[in-house]
This record gives sequence, C-alpha cells and structure tokens, in this order.
Amino acid sequence: MERIPHGRLATYGQIAELIGAFGCARQVGWALRRLKLPSPVPWHRVVNAQGRISMSLSREGSDWIQRDLLLAEGIPVDVEGRLPLRQFLWHPGAHAGD
Repeated sequence: MERIPHGRLATYGQIAELIGAFGCARQVGWALRRLKLPSPVPWHRVVNAQGRISMSLSREGSDWIQRDLLLAEGIPVDVEGRLPLRQFLWHPGAHAGD
C-alpha cells in the first residue's frame, strides 16, 4: 500500500488483490480503519469501487480527514465524498517504481 503514489487512488478491492486476498475488500477497509492516526501508511488514498470515500459515523471523523488529505494532494472530492476515480486511479506497474 505504501506504493500508491501521491495524487493517486486505489480501491479496497485493488489492495485486496495485490495482497492475494481476492474478494476481501471489506477486510481491507476494516484493517485501514484500525490504523492509529496520524499514520505513515497512505490509507487516505484508498476508496471504494464507486469512487467514493466511505462516509460513516462509525469512522469517527476519519472520513473528513481523508477528504482533506485528498484535497491537499490535488484530488477533487465533493461534500458527499465522490471523486473522479477513473482520472486518478493508480495502475500498479504502469510507471517505473510502482
């Protein structure tokens, strides 16, 4: 996950596949939600397959932190957590160092 470049996004499912856990997108989300913040892990670059931040009261404000971090990286996010996933999706191996 540390390989997701600044200004790029990945999906929970994409991360699950990269770690060999195909079909375990929810488990990736649960694991990321348990990180202590702030974290050196770029958790904020991981979103759902619909190109949205998973907004929820159970996230205790980390959804708004995620939104602010993405905006700071130049990724537009609307107030409902929608973002242009196709434009910013990371494609591992597409660039040197990925």
